[in-house]
Amino acid sequence: MKQHIYCKKGIETTHSYPIVESIFKNICDFIELNETSDLLNKTHIHGATSTEIQNILNIKLETLGFTSEKKGLFKQYISSNLRPDFFKKISENDGIIVEVERGKTLDNNMDLLDIWKCHICKDANYLFLIIPEFKTNQKGSKQKIFDRTINRLASFFEEDNYINVDAVFILGY
Repeated sequence: MKQHIYCKKGIETTHSYPIVESIFKNICDFIELNETSDLLNKTHIHGATSTEIQNILNIKLETLGFTSEKKGLFKQYISSNLRPDFFKKISENDGIIVEVERGKTLDNNMDLLDIWKCHICKDANYLFLIIPEFKTNQKGSKQKIFDRTINRLASFFEEDNYINVDAVFILGY
């Protein structure tokens, strides 16, 4: 399991950051359990969907207070059909969006869509992006999903180019 965190300068000293960091660590601990990692490895195969991966994490995320497919978070901008995989309110002005990806992280720019969703959400300043480390195609070739995603999101956390997301916690399964 790989992890990477991007955050704006000084965010670590805010009231919400330690809470968000603790929740992320709790999810990481769950994914590192043998039972969970074995199930993820069995499920993360060519042709599997992100929903199948999401279902593995669903109970843990609900136990941590996340709501699946929360409606109404983006209504001020676009159709109400857009929803995060999971959402948790932290305080009046803070929340976490969790997006779980599998095969289309890079192919369909889902990593960029996910950070955009968090950027336009007035109720969330934090994004947990749960993605595969690698994607294996039908011929057995591996694509480095985690490493490429890290590189793609880096520019959003350069001080002169900040977006409206305080931190992105990226977890590679």
